[in-house]
Amino acid sequence: QVQLVESGGGLVQPGGSLRLSCAASGFTFSRYVMSWYRQAPGKERELVARITNIGGSTDYTDSVKGRFTISRDNAKRTVYLQMNNLKPEDTAVYYCNAVLRLEWDEYNYWGQGTQVTVSS
Repeated sequence: QVQLVESGGGLVQPGGSLRLSCAASGFTFSRYVMSWYRQAPGKERELVARITNIGGSTDYTDSVKGRFTISRDNAKRTVYLQMNNLKPEDTAVYYCNAVLRLEWDEYNYWGQGTQVTVSS
């Protein structure tokens, strides 16, 4: 059974930090590209950060560059999102995503989400 379980969300003041974790099970974690998405109320879900399966190359949406860091530990089957200097506009539900694209098929899994609220 495939599972992605996010944790680490919560309420934080502007300028504060949070570290999100996503623990994976039920699939070969090291083969998958892992990403964090977020969805704020009334807005579409957007890609925040992505890390490849091989080499660990990363990409970030412009609004979080220099503040967020995505990383993965294949031995622990976990992906992380370190979020620093948080802003009110970072408030959203954050989702973990796992994707494996093959020539003939695609596997795409989502976690249940964790709420991040940035407010004074």
